[in-house]
Order: sequence, then structure tokens, then C-alpha cells
Amino acid sequence: MSSKLSRMHTAEHLLSAVMRKHFNASRNIEFHHGEKKTKCDYMPENSITDADVARIENIVNEQIAANHPISDEVIPLEKARAAGYDLWKVPVDVAEIRIVKIGDYDAQPCRGEHVQFTTEIGAFKINSYQLRHNGNTRIRFRLDE
Repeated sequence: MSSKLSRMHTAEHLLSAVMRKHFNASRNIEFHHGEKKTKCDYMPENSITDADVARIENIVNEQIAANHPISDEVIPLEKARAAGYDLWKVPVDVAEIRIVKIGDYDAQPCRGEHVQFTTEIGAFKINSYQLRHNGNTRIRFRLDE
């Protein structure tokens, strides 16, 4: 059984991929993982609505149900840069970087722990979202068994 934090962390990758692919938001700007809930801040191109939140939940849950395998590889930083990975959170003094892949759906630099298959995550549910004073959209979510 996967730990709650590895489930949350993998779900955050899926949420970030959905925000990037469907709402033109960069990778999360800020996040906090907890065992019961997680919060992530994004800067989507436009403000999100209740309908968008339902769509986000549906897409994340579809990707969870797809049972994507999770894998990783370590590559030179220059190769990651050439491939177009989002490297803004990567320390400047590293020569290699770990890329975490969620099937063919997403691949991002990360050094955290993840589940082996997306179906280990459980059901994704957005608890709340809000537009913050700094223009970021904060999304709080939980995972149900």
C-alpha cells in the first residue's frame, strides 16, 4: 500500500498536468502536501469557474482510472532543458535531474515519492478553490479511498 503522502504527491502531478494542458497554467507556484488535504497555487490564463473545477476533477479522476505506470529517469540538466521541462524550481548547481513520468500523460522534474500506478491514488476531490490577493488560484484537494 502506498503512503498517503506519495498518493497526494502523485495526484498533485496529475492536477498540475491538467492545469497546464487545459488552463495554460505553469507548474504549481506553491504547494503544501498533507495526509488529509493538499493545497496548490497556480496562475491559469483565465479565472476558473465552478464548471472548470468539475472538469478538473473529472480529468484528474479519468487519468487516475487509466492506471498509468509511474516511472523515473535521471538525465543531464542540459538534456532536460533541451527537452523543454519546467526547470524553475531546480537548484542552479545540479548537473542531473530526475524526471518522473506518469505513463504518456505527464513528465516533470521531481525528487519526491510517488505511487507505482495511478489507481493507487484513490478518488480525487477538490475541496475548495479561491482567487488569492496575488492573482494566484489556490486549489485545495483531498483523496478518498
